Amino acid sequence: MSELLKVRIGYGLGTRTNLHDESYGVVVDALEAHAFDSLWLSEKIGGEAPDPLVAMAYGAGRTTNLKFGMSVMVLPGRNPVVLAKALATLGRMSGGRLLPAFGLGAVDPIEQQAFGVERTERAKIFNESLDVMKKCWTGEFFSHEGTYFNYDNIRVLPAPKRMDVWLGGFAPSELKRIGRVADGWLPSFVTPADAAAGRAVIEEVAAEHDREIEDDHYGVLIPYSFGDVPEVLLQLLAKRRPDLDDVTQLVPDSWESLAALIQQFIDVGTSKFVVLPIDEPRNADQWTGHIAEAADALLHLEQG
Repeated sequence: MSELLKVRIGYGLGTRTNLHDESYGVVVDALEAHAFDSLWLSEKIGGEAPDPLVAMAYGAGRTTNLKFGMSVMVLPGRNPVVLAKALATLGRMSGGRLLPAFGLGAVDPIEQQAFGVERTERAKIFNESLDVMKKCWTGEFFSHEGTYFNYDNIRVLPAPKRMDVWLGGFAPSELKRIGRVADGWLPSFVTPADAAAGRAVIEEVAAEHDREIEDDHYGVLIPYSFGDVPEVLLQLLAKRRPDLDDVTQLVPDSWESLAALIQQFIDVGTSKFVVLPIDEPRNADQWTGHIAEAADALLHLEQG
């Protein structure tokens, strides 16, 4: 299977990133120069991470090949029509280099207040919002009568040439949602065995809805740490993955172990990768050197 895959490797910035000033442009330039596939921006209103839409637009404007995605953008609490317009515009202006990915939002008092959505309503709003956005991206007039949104014969232009929506998650409900409505899967903190099992569920649900997700639209986000994994993260992983005896297997601790893990994912049919440093370089110069090392250690795994 692996010889047929279009394997690509990109970088991710977590919610704890400090790249919200001029140094962000330096990192974008370095990723472009070393021919990494993509850069993925996280979202946290109460954190240092930059706004993903602004950061993607800024990055796309200074590059020609690097793709940009969200890992992830919170959907409940946003106007789906206005957001659809903004993303379609960015997709067209960037030459199709936008990789939209959405989530429900963190279970955090600050974040929940910021988006103004009750926790129990998030999933329902998410589903309806995504439905509305997909109608917007057709470029055709449409009407929508729902629980949260109502539109009568409206049209949103420009229409994107293509807008593939990526979703994450590994819970049964999340896998089913991906099978029903997503165009790609990008989970995090999963093993290669998890990826194979999750893909089987997604493909089964997609078939039940007369859908098919392309073979090269199965990915994974892999955090890595070359120092000690923060205790708070270990506790989170232990709570999130009680089925694993050793949660540190989810966080490679060297370039060699990261490359080996990527190869294991490739072997089970995963082809799109986002690697994310838990301990980020401290400044632009360190980032530039780190990305050069990453290119030497990882990009030989790309194929297709």
